[in-house]
Amino acid sequence: MHPYISQAPVDLVEMNRRNSIGIEKVLGIRLTAIGPDFVCGEMPVDERTRQPFGILHGGASIVLAETLGSWASHLVMCDDPRARVAGIEVGGSHVRSVRSGVVRGVARPIRLGRSLHFWRIDIFAPDGELSCSARLTVKVNTRGD
Repeated sequence: MHPYISQAPVDLVEMNRRNSIGIEKVLGIRLTAIGPDFVCGEMPVDERTRQPFGILHGGASIVLAETLGSWASHLVMCDDPRARVAGIEVGGSHVRSVRSGVVRGVARPIRLGRSLHFWRIDIFAPDGELSCSARLTVKVNTRGD
């Protein structure tokens, strides 16, 4: 396994097309950048993602975090055609409320083992201040079943 994200050509258009179904579509999540040790994405803060009190719903932030970390694990393992990845635990601390605009997240590896990947995903408000710091554990299966 490579210690970082695959250097194979990455097609953000195709990845975002694959995100155009399910909850990512509903919440307007879009991948924006990929590097050797990060995956970035964004999500609007609007009627889809705000809670009844007018601020970004913590659950929406967690969906963004899991989306970014899961894609990151997929990209780490994409050179192995048998590999499958799935998030098995996610949680976060919401440190600042956001009322509007677009939040941006960045997933970076904490540890990339053979069977578990650990990611830290920081989500930033439009002014660049930290809004949420999340952690994701991803199970990696390379047995081909």
